[in-house]
Amino acid sequence: MHSKPLILAIDNGTQSIRALLFDTQGNLIAKGKREIQPYFSEQPGWAEQHPEYFWDNLGKACKQLWQSTDITPDRVAGVTVTTQRGTVINLDENGKPLRPAIIWLDQRHARVDGPVKGPWGWFFKLARLEGTINRFREKTQANWIAQNQPEIWDKTRHFVLLSGYLNYRLTGEFRDSTGSQVGYLPFDYKKHRWAGKRDFKWQVMPVKKPMLPELVSPGSTLGHLTTEAASHLGLPEGLPVIAAASDKACEVLGSGGLTPDVGCMSYGTTATINTTSKRYVETVRLMPPYPSALPGHYSTEVMIYRGFWMVSWFKREFGLREQKIAEERGIEPEVLFDALVKAVPAGSMGLMLQPYWSPGARQPGPEAKGSIIGFGDVHTRSHIYRVILEGLAYALREGKEKIEKRSGIKIRKLRVAGGGSQSDAAMQLTADVFGLPAERPHTYETSGLGAAIDAAVGLGLHPDFGTAVAAMTRVGDVFQPNPEARELYQRLYTEVYLRMYPQLQPLYQKIRDITGYPK
Repeated sequence: MHSKPLILAIDNGTQSIRALLFDTQGNLIAKGKREIQPYFSEQPGWAEQHPEYFWDNLGKACKQLWQSTDITPDRVAGVTVTTQRGTVINLDENGKPLRPAIIWLDQRHARVDGPVKGPWGWFFKLARLEGTINRFREKTQANWIAQNQPEIWDKTRHFVLLSGYLNYRLTGEFRDSTGSQVGYLPFDYKKHRWAGKRDFKWQVMPVKKPMLPELVSPGSTLGHLTTEAASHLGLPEGLPVIAAASDKACEVLGSGGLTPDVGCMSYGTTATINTTSKRYVETVRLMPPYPSALPGHYSTEVMIYRGFWMVSWFKREFGLREQKIAEERGIEPEVLFDALVKAVPAGSMGLMLQPYWSPGARQPGPEAKGSIIGFGDVHTRSHIYRVILEGLAYALREGKEKIEKRSGIKIRKLRVAGGGSQSDAAMQLTADVFGLPAERPHTYETSGLGAAIDAAVGLGLHPDFGTAVAAMTRVGDVFQPNPEARELYQRLYTEVYLRMYPQLQPLYQKIRDITGYPK
């Protein structure tokens, strides 16, 4: 292989599929990107997409990549895949999809038939966990499919996540990374393997062990490109395919977050704050830490389900004016949205927002709703836009404090990645709300970079993860907190924000009882 070796990282997110070429110094050399339709909805609350649609667009993203550069495919040393989490696919004995994939945003619920039987049932009753376990059973897609489409479940020979499906299409092998197993599956989050025989999860879902792929650690070889896959990606046949991890886990690694004192925030469709820990730490009781992209480590994640989705929601519902002006001026609408934020002082002139536009499982609970309080005649759309960003930052700060309390380790700095990190206004506001420097990684493509780091170690291009992270990640812009804004946010956060949910919770519960929403 001449010249320096490159890694092709495929990042199949919720909104787009990207084919990214990285070198061993973490530089993004070339990129192909396909915007995708996140899902279609045959019934209210459903979110589905055809598995082949992802595979086709993956090929198109690669085609775009090779058209955009004069680099030759023979420089690629290996391929790796990172995907959205929790999207499940049923395959038949020939590895063909039996139905559309159920996307992680899907809201359907399975029926819960009676309590869990035997010793587990007694334990859940005694520990007052029946409600939590029932929500797990309701949200388990396999239960819904077995109940409502039994003929499909009967034909299901392989039940995989999107990562498992794409790795199968690349290698012909049913293998997946431990780092990608996030979802309603019989996975042991403590030991990073399929659950033991006696685990209650086998009892509350119809999934059987032979349906699940073999698991390997991030950085291990999953297989090699088949002839068909190689031609689909425009690469030489037989190249190694290396295990990475889910997109959020890869984002943490690509942000350089190897230790529990670095808080890695993702301003994506879902907003999260994560630290990487050697210890198994449940930030919220019974909510396990997810597998890290660093083998044998855990991601202590706190998640705001509809995170920067709220920004998209605002733009769709209230932002047409900016989008029109941007089009006329030939600029990105984001520039004008940033101007909206900057036009409003810190604290949004008394407006406060709680960003629970989707209910949670335990914290917040299933009755949770979003709320904005403090309206007056001075408030405009600009204030609403700014208060969305402030509310998300407050919620993530609360997450940071929970992680610190449970781990016993203070978070000293923040790395912020994901779409929302492109906004300087959002970065500054984050530094002010947290009272900590907010650092932006050197590349926007942090999840692809995290996957490339896994591949670089797996291919022996770097001897270990410490070396790979030091060589391939670095900090770009740093936003320092503004002392006045920091003081104002400190009071609003402690004296108002932290009290909003406890005070509004009974009212949310009443709304749910009366209207049936959220279901």
